[in-house]
Amino acid sequence: MIIAIGCDHAGFALKEIIINQIGKNGHKTLDLGTDSPQKSVDYPDFAAAVSRAVLEGKADRGVVICGSGVGVCVTANKFKGIRAGLCHDTYSAEQGVLHDDMNVLCLGARVIGPSLACAVLDAFLGATFTNETRHVRRLDKIKALEGK
Repeated sequence: MIIAIGCDHAGFALKEIIINQIGKNGHKTLDLGTDSPQKSVDYPDFAAAVSRAVLEGKADRGVVICGSGVGVCVTANKFKGIRAGLCHDTYSAEQGVLHDDMNVLCLGARVIGPSLACAVLDAFLGATFTNETRHVRRLDKIKALEGK
């Protein structure tokens, strides 16, 4: 898979760790910035870039990181077709994909440590949507809400 990744200045250090972990999982990374923790930047710009990359088929999934993870999650979910989840545990990351077809993982760099973040990423990347009737039905309801 190709994983698009983006972060603000607060998420830069964790982004570098996550990029390495993506490679360890045998996937490729599309790094959409930021390129330094030195300059304050706006997280919506990077969450939007990752969301667009997923929607345009340039990436299979995305990872977005800011200080809390909340801002990038709110931003990513503004895009029709993006199902972003803020996860700081492996259960939520796996279940988000299995049951909700989550395609963007959101992380809070000031909330989660590097080793747990890598485990959460592994759970996200290792899961596949089940396509079970009940999950498809629920996903269809979410898609209908996007059209309103």
